[in-house]
Amino acid sequence: MTWYYVALGVGILAGIVGQLLLKQGSTAPDYVSQLFRPSTIVGLALYGGAAFLYIVALRKIPVSVAFPSVSLSYALIAVAGHYLFGEPFGLKQFAGLALIMGGVILIHQH
Repeated sequence: MTWYYVALGVGILAGIVGQLLLKQGSTAPDYVSQLFRPSTIVGLALYGGAAFLYIVALRKIPVSVAFPSVSLSYALIAVAGHYLFGEPFGLKQFAGLALIMGGVILIHQH
């Protein structure tokens, strides 16, 4: 069972890195050049890898646990977006992310 949680965790991390690379690629001057930027291509590949790992995790982890766990990426992306791209992160964002984190913790209680 541990391997499936590892797959889920690595899949979540791959999705996070993929999202950050897509954001980095969004600075291109136009849509076509954005699509062919290495950061966009690698970001999309990481999303594909994340989906594959999620499929592996679903073999043994209930979807009612696995899918809400993916919401951890929202919290980590918001923090990374603040530090890497200067995006706003105030009390409302912190409170919302604390609620997400609390929900994930509750879902994993046995």
